[in-house]
Amino acid sequence: MEIAALAALTLLLGALVILVALAVGRRKEEIREETEQAAEFAAEASAVKGSQSKKQKQEKQRGRKDKPTQHTFSHPLLAASLKGHSGNVTCLDFSSNGKYLASCADDRTVRIWSTKDFLDREHKCLRANVELDHATLVRFSPDSRAFITWLANGDCIRIFKMTKKDDGSMSFKAAPEDFPQKHKATILNIGIAETGKFIMSASTDTCINIWDLKGEVLASINTNQITNSYAAISPCGRFVASCGFTPDVKVWEVCFGKGGDFREVVRAFDLKGHSAGVHAFAFSNDSRRMVSVSKDGTWKLWNTDVEYKKQQDPYLLKTVPCSSSEGSRVALSPDGRVVAVSDGCNVAMYDAASGKLEEEMHGVHSMEITDLRFDINGRFLVCSGDKAIRVFHNAPGYRAAIKDMQDMLRKAQSALDAVLAAPSN
Repeated sequence: MEIAALAALTLLLGALVILVALAVGRRKEEIREETEQAAEFAAEASAVKGSQSKKQKQEKQRGRKDKPTQHTFSHPLLAASLKGHSGNVTCLDFSSNGKYLASCADDRTVRIWSTKDFLDREHKCLRANVELDHATLVRFSPDSRAFITWLANGDCIRIFKMTKKDDGSMSFKAAPEDFPQKHKATILNIGIAETGKFIMSASTDTCINIWDLKGEVLASINTNQITNSYAAISPCGRFVASCGFTPDVKVWEVCFGKGGDFREVVRAFDLKGHSAGVHAFAFSNDSRRMVSVSKDGTWKLWNTDVEYKKQQDPYLLKTVPCSSSEGSRVALSPDGRVVAVSDGCNVAMYDAASGKLEEEMHGVHSMEITDLRFDINGRFLVCSGDKAIRVFHNAPGYRAAIKDMQDMLRKAQSALDAVLAAPSN
């Protein structure tokens, strides 16, 4: 009996051991499977996380890549880059007293910069807001106390008066009424005569309007040039000139009586010599020289100090090959010593007397240059083309002035030597 019970107990314990062994083996298998499954989930999660991280990184990099990079430019002659506009600058103008530079942009502002700050590290400016519109052109009045603008949407001229406050700051107030709409095509340029007697506006068709300061049209000129590409008032305030599809520059005199009353607009003279249409032209400060740049790949310098009423024609001084394109601008330094020509985003500076290429600036702006002009003292050349305004030292002008003085010194020395060598009585 005892033996039977012992055998049964042994069998029971053996069965229990087997069951425990089986249970432990199965649990180990389950643990292994769970571990492998966990490892697989971990790997999958890591892969997904890595993919998401990589995707986010790529999107971040793509975002950086898609974000427009700011155009950078450097040159030994670069004096300053005036940055204040949040839109593209379309026009520049220096005041007659030489103290200010006006700029307008499609950010609905006109900004007034102090020329004495050009060489400083910081360039402060005053802002005039153009309500419910933006200006495409800006021109100072002769007394530097007002400026006129052309409104992009209003298609008309608006006058702003500049008033100095007691604290020294400046305020800007628009005139109660804008000029009436008279042009049927896009406006090329506007200007105020230095005499203060009239305002000019020119459009891309063949129309130039001469206005009084109150907004009445005094005369309309048909240029008969098929299309106009540029027009401007001479610095002396007597002449209005235009160029376009035809290979010439036409010049008219706006005549007033002794009492200041408007009389007529008469044809003065033409600049003839180009073999293709003319992109643009410019006057010297005394209006005795003009420069023109043409589709024929040249710029020409002219002597316009003539008596046209006696049928005397301007005569050509220089013809120089250059790079130009549609929209090219040309500037003549106030003393007539330097010619600057824009071609797309580039600017070239020439010695006017010799025609020698003195300086080339490539990639000045990220967009086509919209305006190019010298300050009234001939110290700087400025241009616009994107949101910045570039200011260059007029080094070619300084070199030309030094050369002229050296030539004068040599002539004076030769004359003195001749006097000293002459036999005394």
